[in-house]
Formats: sequence, structure tokens, C-alpha cells
Amino acid sequence: MVADLTSDISESQEQETETNSAHNNGAVFRPENCPRLVIKIGSSLLVDQRGQVRRDWLQTVAYDIAKLHQAGQQIIVVSSGAIALGARRLNLPRGGRASLEDAQASASVGQILLSQCWAELLGACSLDSSQILLTLDDLEDRRRYLNVSATLDRLLSLGVVPVINENDSIATAEIRFGDNDRLAARIGQASHASGVILFSDVDGLYTANPTKDPNAKRIDRVEHIDNSTEAMASSDSASGMGSGGMASKVEAARIATYSGVNLAITTGKRPSPLTMFLNDGAGTLFTADESASAHKTWLAGRLTAHGQVYIDQGAVEALHDGNSLLPAGVCSIEGKFNRGDVVDILDQEHNLIARGLIEYDSEDSAQITGKRSQEIADILGYEARTALIHRNHMVML
Repeated sequence: MVADLTSDISESQEQETETNSAHNNGAVFRPENCPRLVIKIGSSLLVDQRGQVRRDWLQTVAYDIAKLHQAGQQIIVVSSGAIALGARRLNLPRGGRASLEDAQASASVGQILLSQCWAELLGACSLDSSQILLTLDDLEDRRRYLNVSATLDRLLSLGVVPVINENDSIATAEIRFGDNDRLAARIGQASHASGVILFSDVDGLYTANPTKDPNAKRIDRVEHIDNSTEAMASSDSASGMGSGGMASKVEAARIATYSGVNLAITTGKRPSPLTMFLNDGAGTLFTADESASAHKTWLAGRLTAHGQVYIDQGAVEALHDGNSLLPAGVCSIEGKFNRGDVVDILDQEHNLIARGLIEYDSEDSAQITGKRSQEIADILGYEARTALIHRNHMVML
């Protein structure tokens, strides 16, 4: 059913060059075809309803990782569970999510317990592990993104298994991913991973919520994420313990696949889930798009933008033809931004079309909205750039 989660990885640090990604859609998913892999484990799998680590189950995951590591594969783990573990230790209500302060305190205590557990279980398999805690800003800021990429590359070259989580002890609504699905996809980008596997309490994307609709069918393969794909995703979390749902997983797939990274959603509700997935491929595979430049990959994966540019249908068609965005095709501008900030480009029905680095600040952009290129210099009083967003600094979504 599921094809490989493969792509060739670059051994050098990320630069402004083409990302070397390829996938063999007809090949069987085998460890030797996936040299660098990100696996994400959610709270509902790692922690039981009493707030205890499912240690026996997690030990089988550690064994899985060790077997693949022995075969020469590099593994990165994105692990949830800190808030749930800390809430039990502190005896806080609602799993530590009654307030932001409770969640932050729970994460601070729980992260030590979580990292200790991973260190012990991986250590028993003769593997060294490391801990990396990230906020949204660490991957939205280009320089910090590259620093994360360099750190991961060095750790993996040393044979270490990085264990990554969101830094929930300091994260607020403005600087948080909100779920580890999208964090895993961004880590897949930053590490030049070959694939991402999201272990979930369901075994893939269904045509409807399988807990409510007995006629729901699992989608084995998604070649392109569109509105119909997103409509099938439920934002409900089946367990009530984690922060992600199927909607966040589909968004994670969009981020990963644009970067040339295949992503799979499969069940973690069985021992040795990684080995089992390698054997039966039961899940939903989102296949990677063609490779994009490293810079455009970073742009596509961003979760925040400083403003919105709404364009007419003619401009939409021009962008799809590979042209830059000119002021004449812009209908309206929203947000406050500076030149060089990331903005979203939407059509008049508010569908996200593209994302790019804008050539003017918000005030100048508003003045030249809908104007022809030859009028811009007279309006602004200085020598103007023709494009509002140049095609070299834009990525279609």
C-alpha cells in the first residue's frame, strides 16, 4: 500500500541552494531507503489516563529505533507528554491545561521526567540521546532555523538520537506551534529528513471521522492536499489528552510534502509500532512534491505571516504562470509590516495562494495597491521596484 518515505538527503549544512529531494513512488518503504527519519509520538500514546508513562510500550519503540540505527539509519524523535507527566506529579487539574500558568509549570516539571525516560530507554539500547526544546520563533526566524539545522546535523553525525519537544514552559499563544505534528514537519525540513511518521491513535486519514461514521474509509495515499483533503480532517482529538487532531496532521503533511519530504500517518496503538509499520504499511502516505529551494522551503513551512495581500483573478493566473506579483493585481492589503517581511497572498475568496517577501512596507503597499508600475514612482516620490513581491522570493501554496 504505502510507498517509500524516501528522499536523498544533503550531507552539507542548509544553504540557499536546491534541496536534494527525491522519492521513488513504486518502492517498498524499507529502512535502507530512508537514511534520515523523524518520528512523532503524541501524548495519548506515551502517557496513560493516570498520567503514567506507558513504559513497556515505549521500550518497544526504543528497540525499534535501535534496530534501524544499527542498520545505519538516523532517527529524530519528536515527543509529546511533558505537560501530562508534570500535571500528574504536581496534582494539577485538567491534565495541567486549566490555565497557561499550569501548563507551563507542568511542562517544566514533566520535561525532566520525559527526557529522563527517553535517556534511560535509549541508553538501555546503547544509544545516546539529546534534548532540544523549541518555540515557534526558533523555526520562523531564518538564522535560528539554520542554527537548529546545523545542531541536528552534527548530533546525527555523532550517532545521537535527538529528542525534541516544544518548549511549553515558556511558550505562549504568540510563540507556540500548538501541536507537535507541525513541529515534526518543520523538523523534517530543518534536518533534511527523508520522511516523517506521525504515530497517532488512529491509523490514517479517513473520509469521515471513523469513531462517528461506520462507513468511513481510510485514504491510503494522498498525492496532493486540496480543499477536499482538508475537509476530511477532523480537528477533534480522540483522546482529549493531546493538542493535535487530524487537521493539524494534514497541515503537517502540507508543510512536509512541499519540502520534498514524504509524511505518513499511522497507528501507534500496538507494540513496536515502527517495525509494524515497516512490515504492513498500514496508514496514509502523503507523497512529496518536487523539490524546492531551501529558502522557498522555509517560506512554505512558516506558520506566521506579518500581513495579507489580496489579489484579483488575473493576478492569481499570473502567479501560477510563474510571474512576480505586480501592484496592479492587488485588491487590498491587511496588516502592518516592513519591507522584507513574510506576507500571505490570497485570492478574493480568501484562499491562500502563495507566500513571499514583500518589497514595500505596509504604508507604501497600500498607496500603490491597484496601480500600474509606471505610476509607482510618482505616487511614492522615489525610484520604485516594479514588483510588489518578486517571484524569486515567493512560493506557491
